[in-house]
Amino acid sequence: MENTKKPHLILFTDIGDTIIDEGTEIRDDDGTVIHADCIPGARETALLLHEMGYRIVMVADGTVQSFTNTMRENGLGHIFTARVISEAVGEEKPSRRMFEEAMASLGLRDADKARVLMIGNNVARDIAGANRFGIRSVLLTWSGRRSFEASSPDEIPTYRIATPEELIPLLARLEEEAGG
Repeated sequence: MENTKKPHLILFTDIGDTIIDEGTEIRDDDGTVIHADCIPGARETALLLHEMGYRIVMVADGTVQSFTNTMRENGLGHIFTARVISEAVGEEKPSRRMFEEAMASLGLRDADKARVLMIGNNVARDIAGANRFGIRSVLLTWSGRRSFEASSPDEIPTYRIATPEELIPLLARLEEEAGG
């Protein structure tokens, strides 16, 4: 049985060690990422979420060209409804402005915050930024490159997953709780 109901939730996502494996990045002389592989299961999960109708907004720190390169290379450029990239915004997460730009890119208002989830791997940037902005946070603990220990209450994620695939049942549960 096919579910044709549009998802209620909206996904904001980081890229490094959330979709792209930072350990596989190759950079040019200017520091622009020219190659990188996805973390295991991330490409398939992202494509499935897009196919399911989720609006996905890239909320990432880095350069526009780096994300253009890696998303094109991995066949994911088309899944994003919008891209909010620190180079273009002029600030990095956890700056409130990154999240405001993401909301504005979809025409969302404060009342829509309950529908938004920020997925990331960095408690100081992704999780703290989302929590301070008033949206729920999902910490992906796949990579061991940084600590997942919270140094303040703002850094405690709403949800925690170890692999990208775990996002699917989490979203199914949250959609059901939301009456979806």
